[in-house]
Amino acid sequence: MNSAQIEIQLIASLVAIACAIPGTFLVLRKMAMISDAISHSILPGIVVGFFITQDLNSPLLIVLAALTGVITVVLVEYIQKTGLVKEDTAIGLVFPALFSIGVILIAKNANDVHLDVDAVLVGELALAPFDRLIVSGVDIGPKSLWIIGIILLITITLLIAFFKELKVSTFDKGLAASLGFSPAIIHYGLMTVSSVTTVGAFDAVGAILVVALMIAPAATAYLLTTNLKKMLALAMFFGIFSAISGYWLAHLLDASIAGSITTMLGLIFLAVYLFAPNKGVIAVMYREKQQRTEVSLLTFLLHLKNHNEVEERHVNHLREHINWQKVRAKTVLELALKNNMIVVNNDIVSLTKKGDTFTSKAIDYIITNKDAQIEDMKDDFFLFRG
Repeated sequence: MNSAQIEIQLIASLVAIACAIPGTFLVLRKMAMISDAISHSILPGIVVGFFITQDLNSPLLIVLAALTGVITVVLVEYIQKTGLVKEDTAIGLVFPALFSIGVILIAKNANDVHLDVDAVLVGELALAPFDRLIVSGVDIGPKSLWIIGIILLITITLLIAFFKELKVSTFDKGLAASLGFSPAIIHYGLMTVSSVTTVGAFDAVGAILVVALMIAPAATAYLLTTNLKKMLALAMFFGIFSAISGYWLAHLLDASIAGSITTMLGLIFLAVYLFAPNKGVIAVMYREKQQRTEVSLLTFLLHLKNHNEVEERHVNHLREHINWQKVRAKTVLELALKNNMIVVNNDIVSLTKKGDTFTSKAIDYIITNKDAQIEDMKDDFFLFRG
């Protein structure tokens, strides 16, 4: 592994971490698509900054691009607050307009400059190590590495300094305001950080990968935990893992690095989406199946409670009377036996003391529908899992 390969992976990893931090809060605030809007709408800011300075490396480009990102958020919120359209519609109106302005400015005035649309949209990490930062004749590494490194350091510093304010305003704006925090200032501060991060990663990875790294790791982490600190840590981990594994996938397939990293992000999200212990599709399906079985069990116990006749409590008659399939009837019968709710003597089913008590509580719950009894019932019902 040569130095260029190491630098590419390092740049991609730093971009992943820098994007994961604001991305986590955007996902929690249900503002994921605003990152897409910012990543595209900052283009006119970059172009105008270049027209003023005639230097692609000028810090003014970052300042104007970040300002354009904040303007995007303000415009989206202003349109949304009119009540005439929803947020997704407002985003769809604002960022294409601003992005198109940037494209037109490039096409008309900067055709001979490395501000082409393909580089803006896709980005190319493979070229990042060749754009070096020279100080007093000394090569101190790729410019992208220093730019994103400084932005990441600032982002982490702000995260540590304002973590409490970010956390409170994200989950409860009313509480934040009552505690003396300004939700609006925190909101626009987060948008500014998102804009600056997007600009810093723009030249190295492009808008598409910026959006992917800002949203996919955070969305994946969201499926695994409800703890904010753990979510941040997991989002960073998934971002770094995707960046490194995506690079080697691109190396293996001789494909786009940005495309391969995005593919890895998608595959990781898909795996977690399917197999997450609590929120995964398979876990949800299993839980729903268990709940259906529990409802069937309650129906079965209520039938036994309401019928004292021997013929009504015969195993075969129960299956016919309740109109269950053989497998389902066997499952419910075994679950009731396992939880000591019933006894079976000579194929005649009877409630145990525990089963009778539970069924009586269930009847009380159905009749009264009192909140306290609902909670008690949930706790008791939990006994039937597994």
